[in-house]
Amino acid sequence: MDYMYAPWRSAYFSEKPEGCVFCNITNHPQKDEEHHVLYRDEHCFIVMNRYPYSPGHFMVIPHHHTDCVEALSPEVWMHISFIVQRCIVLLKEGIGAQGVNLGMNLGKSGGAGIAEHIHYHVIPRWLGDTNFITTIADSRVYGADFEKIYTHLKGLIPKYLSC
Repeated sequence: MDYMYAPWRSAYFSEKPEGCVFCNITNHPQKDEEHHVLYRDEHCFIVMNRYPYSPGHFMVIPHHHTDCVEALSPEVWMHISFIVQRCIVLLKEGIGAQGVNLGMNLGKSGGAGIAEHIHYHVIPRWLGDTNFITTIADSRVYGADFEKIYTHLKGLIPKYLSC
């Protein structure tokens, strides 16, 4: 078995807050920089994925704690959909993404890592951004600085998400 050194993942195992990680972010706006929150409003927030599939991967998350999309009010669902739509424009125009993956993994059996609180993944993609290492070595190479991407995306928010 091969091992890849990834010290930044140690927080995933050692720094879990008590309760829901997303509710912890919702309830502590004073820690937005620490949590890498890009945006928040009365219905939702956007936070960088700490363990991204590609540089710039973030999530749009309702403040309302639920594991069921159908439990969201139509107003919140439509607002989140609008925010996701604006995020696609942000990624394409703001960082030159050639494509975008969108997705929600609902429930543990649906692949959700944090099943108790729904969240929308927004993942920028580029031609050739994956290679043999993902399929052969079951590993990913993240070829960009997480903090620099966070700072850059945060700077783009006023232009693309001024609702």
